[in-house]
Amino acid sequence: MLILASNSPRRKELLDMLGYEFEIKPADCDESTTITNPELLVKELSLRKARAVFLNNDDTVIGSDTVVAIDGKILGKPKDTADAEAMLMLLSGKTHTVFTGVTIIKGKTEITDCVACDVEFKKLTKKEITDYINTNEPMDKAGAYAIQGKGSAFVKKINGDYFAVVGFPCCYVNETLNKLGIFPTK
Repeated sequence: MLILASNSPRRKELLDMLGYEFEIKPADCDESTTITNPELLVKELSLRKARAVFLNNDDTVIGSDTVVAIDGKILGKPKDTADAEAMLMLLSGKTHTVFTGVTIIKGKTEITDCVACDVEFKKLTKKEITDYINTNEPMDKAGAYAIQGKGSAFVKKINGDYFAVVGFPCCYVNETLNKLGIFPTK
């Protein structure tokens, strides 16, 4: 059985789009850490999530985690609207990097990697930031924006895997599952 260790509607939609049959079992694990390197952080958190859900060797579990990093600072999900505003102001007119870690566990095999993508934002006005926050879209997104939603209006350019920015690098996941002998069935 293929299991997605996430309740993210975006990850569910993308794995479904790839043609896999799977169950959803959101991971309940401690995400506190002192790791300050964004690549190592998302790898560690994706591994924790996958391990928290993995129960037996008949299952294959996918865990994932995404953060935004800019100027040596890691941006997760905003705590509140003031935090979202601060994040968007920090990203305004600059290029940042989105890191998505993915862990796939099948039997005794654990594969963990990170897919990174650079995203350039246009210069944002205070009104654009306030209006966007008022949509409530940024409140559960790393870096306080959704590239697949209204936040797309802020993105001038990306260099890398668009789906890594969404939070689920489809090509990487599909290739890794195929290497493990798991293929789409629908």
